[in-house]
Amino acid sequence: MSCMQIRSVSAADPDPLLDNPLNLTSFTLRDIFHNGDVSSGPGGVRAAVNTRNFPGTTSEGITVVRFEMVPCGVNVPHTHPRASELLSLISGGPLQVGFIDTSGNAHLDIIRPGDSTLFPRGLLHFEINLGTENATYISALNSQNPGTLNAGASLFRVPELPLATALNTEFSVLKKIAESISPDLTTLEKSSKAHCVPGQVV
Repeated sequence: MSCMQIRSVSAADPDPLLDNPLNLTSFTLRDIFHNGDVSSGPGGVRAAVNTRNFPGTTSEGITVVRFEMVPCGVNVPHTHPRASELLSLISGGPLQVGFIDTSGNAHLDIIRPGDSTLFPRGLLHFEINLGTENATYISALNSQNPGTLNAGASLFRVPELPLATALNTEFSVLKKIAESISPDLTTLEKSSKAHCVPGQVV
């Protein structure tokens, strides 16, 4: 008779062992666009709450990001290897949102103020503001260190031979594309007028 042992494996932030591990006296972060981790780009402004700027989140397994995205602004395709993301549109938009699952299926939707959408952990996802006014939305991620991997910038760090083979193209084409990709993982980009017309829902 053989005996088989089954072990469960989990990958998540550890449970907190104390209510207030840092002995803090305040659990409020005021003015996220001033005191958060702020980055600006052509597509708008994002401000993140994390353990560096808001120690009260330490060991709570959460990161929150607030976005003010201009019309045709794009949060380019990216992944969070260590977190699922719940996005809620507060005002403006609509936003086109979507993710690609591990079977290669695209899950696309249009969300409006009051709607929420989920991006499962580690899956490639994006947002674009299709409206004529700024979109304000909040994303909550279930890790204090979710990580962000920008699809375009990361893809073009792969050596030329396997990348050219995967994309079935020439090295010269890869070089031109790579030169045009922003290496900044935290800024919002803006789609060109040729690709996006504010107010035209795709």
